[in-house]
Amino acid sequence: MSIFEGLIGPVAGLIDKIIPDPEARDRAKLELLKLEGSQELETIRTRMSAIIAEANSADPWTSRARPSFLYVMYALLLWAIPMGLIAAARPEMAQGIADGMNAYLAGIPESLYALFGTGYLGYTAARAWGKAKGIEG
Repeated sequence: MSIFEGLIGPVAGLIDKIIPDPEARDRAKLELLKLEGSQELETIRTRMSAIIAEANSADPWTSRARPSFLYVMYALLLWAIPMGLIAAARPEMAQGIADGMNAYLAGIPESLYALFGTGYLGYTAARAWGKAKGIEG
């Protein structure tokens, strides 16, 4: 079964859930079917195969990258607790810390955020596809 055949089912199911109008839903599915054989489909196939290869990689750096990112995000969220305590004791220090963090994050180029978001969402889609096909556990 091709990657496209594996994608059509889940995407068609998603279309059924998010487009309530039957005519619009049918048009969306028709456009999805038109992708088959197009250059755009080949691009999707290439991206999906690269994402799946990365997800199945035995390289510990590759396989641990996304869980590590989640831990970083959890740490940033949990940092709100000590920041609240610092703000209660020394509001000016808490404001300085927050200003410094905001300045640092604002200094990261937007293209890096977009690249990361695209990669992360692609990986998530590949994992969902793999689990739906029974390839991944």
